Amino acid sequence: MSDWMVTQSPAPGRRPRALSPLREHLRDTFWFAPTVAMVSVFVVWVGAQVLDTVIVDALQEDGDYETLDELLRFAEDAKAVVTVVGSAMMTFIGVVFSISLVAVQMASGQFTPRVVRLFVRSRITKATFAVFLATFVLTLLVLTSFDTADDPRDATSVPLVQSVLTLCMVALSLFLFVLYVNTTLRLMRISHVIARIATESFRVAASMPVPTGGHDGDGALVGPATAWVPHEGRAGVLRDVHIARLVRVARKHGVVLRLIPRIGDFVVPGTPVLAVHGGPAPPRGALRYTASVGVERTYHQDLGFGLRQLSDIALRALSPAINDPTTAVQALDRIIQFLASLSRRPLDTALHRDRAGAVRLVQPVPGWTELVDLGFTEVRGCAIGSPQVSRRMLAGLDDLLLLVPAERREPLLRHRALLRQAVDQAEPSPSDRAFALRPDRQGIG
Repeated sequence: MSDWMVTQSPAPGRRPRALSPLREHLRDTFWFAPTVAMVSVFVVWVGAQVLDTVIVDALQEDGDYETLDELLRFAEDAKAVVTVVGSAMMTFIGVVFSISLVAVQMASGQFTPRVVRLFVRSRITKATFAVFLATFVLTLLVLTSFDTADDPRDATSVPLVQSVLTLCMVALSLFLFVLYVNTTLRLMRISHVIARIATESFRVAASMPVPTGGHDGDGALVGPATAWVPHEGRAGVLRDVHIARLVRVARKHGVVLRLIPRIGDFVVPGTPVLAVHGGPAPPRGALRYTASVGVERTYHQDLGFGLRQLSDIALRALSPAINDPTTAVQALDRIIQFLASLSRRPLDTALHRDRAGAVRLVQPVPGWTELVDLGFTEVRGCAIGSPQVSRRMLAGLDDLLLLVPAERREPLLRHRALLRQAVDQAEPSPSDRAFALRPDRQGIG
């Protein structure tokens, strides 16, 4: 049983720190990487231009006009190449953009609209767009550096380094284009999409603080609330909170802060978002920008978002319009894997401590029963009439029952009993009922 647990758990490693949400928010944008790339290539071009000027000045000072004349002839050939590259890059960018739109549309229609985030967060996709745009900008800048003088004595600049830099950028663009096509094709395959969702979910679980004993951070034991902090700003989904800043503020004012809504909840302006224990509320300025609200959920601190997406994929696969139980089984595989990794982990509350070890922030997280219900309830309701799914779900529930402690067996037993009851009522033939209720980790082979 211990070997099975090792294979079902994510790879061990250093637990991520509670970082600022800024990095995660930038990963959810598509403008940041191309902007940085275009600014960076401008800086590099300025440096290359200076080098080219230094080379020309050195040759003129040495009187080596023969070499300089050869460089001018090279510049004429390079100018033609750079001109072709500049016009071709815009066509290349259009092709990549079209491929991305088609891939996103297909993934949204076949899987779930929430997997579009995987394409937006793809590093290869961002790098490809960034390098393509940077190459196009570089070609425009290099074209402005070509000298019209034919006499080596009158030349002021020969874009030798700039032309070589342009060719390097073209080579990098071609290499990234191959990687981009390969990555896009992988993201259009459901098995890879499901694996990416599971990986993100494991990363969230690994970043959660591990309790060091007791329930000293529980809201009932930190004392009564002495103040409330309302939500200010627009209404929306609570995407994440700035954990490090909240811990610093609570430590500075000698209080304990308790987050009232859970990450992923929809918050309305004026409703309490933080409860203060042990003193007055910190100044509003100290708590500004500590809670991020958006139009959709993110992976960053949302423990249940991965299960939500996996359930959505399984539900769409089991819909009469698609009728793809094998995809539902693949989603169930990852649901069971994720629940197995949390089978003995303390849930319900995440305690964030300061450097002295004192609890400063209490964050609610989904409990074991809530996660089990999220992973199985809707899929179980649609599994009736699909023996492949019911067999895989029963096998998964049996495996989880071997892993969890006794106090966590109840929701698993409840789902197993409800599934058996639903299959008994839906299948009139005893042989069909027996077949559908036979646990099988592959569903039907």
